[in-house]
Amino acid sequence: MSVPFSGLAKGLAVTLRTMTKKTVTEQYPDVQPDLPPRTRGVIGLFEENCTVCMLCARECPDWCIYIDSHKETVPAATPGGRERSRNVLDRFAIDFSLCMYCGICIEVCPFDALFWSPEFEYAETDIRELTHERDKLREWMWTVPAPPALDPHAEEPKEIAAARKSADKLAAAQAAEAAEQQAEQTPDQEGGQ
Repeated sequence: MSVPFSGLAKGLAVTLRTMTKKTVTEQYPDVQPDLPPRTRGVIGLFEENCTVCMLCARECPDWCIYIDSHKETVPAATPGGRERSRNVLDRFAIDFSLCMYCGICIEVCPFDALFWSPEFEYAETDIRELTHERDKLREWMWTVPAPPALDPHAEEPKEIAAARKSADKLAAAQAAEAAEQQAEQTPDQEGGQ
């Protein structure tokens, strides 16, 4: 035999139990979420590093990167040298309505021109406005976090070691030159006395 109103009592018990628990809801527009340090939000473009190699556009599985460029002739740097041509970036755009945030474009870029920014608030009312041109992508670069610190026990990067070695050689050469000049001045001063 069933007890009358037992279902209602069980439902009210669940409701009361839920009411006494701490809420985990974040009030998003008012309180910004605490995101992990390397969150994938939007892609920023460091235009100075882009050589228009087109690797990012070719490797993109969604074909959402649009690049236009032209070639310019650079005059010879030395007399008798030959002119060189280089690619100049005219347009770099990413259609974020198509992008699946896989990060392949960032990984294949050999010149570190693309970076993840943790910004995620770029919703638009018109889907056509989700195609960000290079000026908008450049603005996202200001929000890119600094790279994580290296492990203190890690080996020093080869570039820094080579730069330090050449700086030490230069400093040693300058010190030797200064000592040599000091030695030349010292006998002159002794002879005058």
